[in-house]
Amino acid sequence: MIGALYEEALRGGPPVEIEHADGRRRPLPVQDWLRLRPGDGGLLARCAGATLDVGSGPGRLTVALARRGIPVLGIDVAPSAVALTVAAGGPALCRDVFGRVPGAGRWDTVLLADGNIGIGGDPEALLRRVLALPVPGGRVLLEVDPPGGGARVEPLRLRSHRSVGEWFAWAHVPADAVAGLAAGCAATVTGFWEEAGRWFVALRS
Repeated sequence: MIGALYEEALRGGPPVEIEHADGRRRPLPVQDWLRLRPGDGGLLARCAGATLDVGSGPGRLTVALARRGIPVLGIDVAPSAVALTVAAGGPALCRDVFGRVPGAGRWDTVLLADGNIGIGGDPEALLRRVLALPVPGGRVLLEVDPPGGGARVEPLRLRSHRSVGEWFAWAHVPADAVAGLAAGCAATVTGFWEEAGRWFVALRS
């Protein structure tokens, strides 16, 4: 969901929708990313030690962890998202997770919240990269889709009343498909939990 429309939405611009290939549309949930939402509590409580928030967006989780005294860094490829995080008091950098990541191999916890395992449409490649970021024995916390529906990749694009973005691939990984994904990445599932209708999983490499 990267691009000019995403950045405009973060800055309070015109409403933006997510469009599916079959023409269905739904609002881009910007408000969900700007403040803590139901289900965040259990995720934050499981962040032990230095935490890297991958695809941190406008930084609600990064900021919340910083306020708790947890060493944390958010990374995101959208400059507007990083600017919002910093303005709210959270440390953040404009970085691509597949590029040079500060502290790679030294984080205790790595977050991929808000379904960000779908970024790029290749969850196995993304998970392999993310599993390389924590210390040996560190863990990765993922937010995934509810069970059922099957894993899939679909094209999406953003649109507003005045412009349309480019198509991009997005992956959907339901909770009951995580074990197979983890096994393919030499990772072990150490726990699942559900909170406020959201599903999460903890992994170790």
